[in-house]
Amino acid sequence: MEHINRTIIHQINQSARMLSKKTNEQLEAYGLFGAQWSILYCLHTYGPMTQKDIWSYLHVEAPTVTRTINRLEKNGWVQRIQGEDKREKVVKMTDEAAVKYDEIQLKIKEFEEEMLSGFDEKDKKTFQRLLHQLLTYNKKEL
Repeated sequence: MEHINRTIIHQINQSARMLSKKTNEQLEAYGLFGAQWSILYCLHTYGPMTQKDIWSYLHVEAPTVTRTINRLEKNGWVQRIQGEDKREKVVKMTDEAAVKYDEIQLKIKEFEEEMLSGFDEKDKKTFQRLLHQLLTYNKKEL
């Protein structure tokens, strides 16, 4: 059992590294990296969010999210606006980013389809369920 556990964790890590590298290659033409795309995806999907909401959702350290948002803001992808609380800043996509988002989303969709083309729909649903189970079970640790 120890060997299979180690092998599964190793394969998940190797897969994550490979997907991260290949995602960055897809986004290079837009001047983005995967971490930046994750934040844009989050903002597009859920609307404007506080930095705390972003790092909580993505399970990323606060300083990392702050640095990434700073880069996105500098490059015109996001802007910070005043939140309900005066101390709170809300991050939102710029209008220009929203226009570019659809084009990038199409490229990423093609990439995702290519990456998962070796799986039939039943396998994809099983894989998704298992990954969700892994994340849900270990969420308390994050």
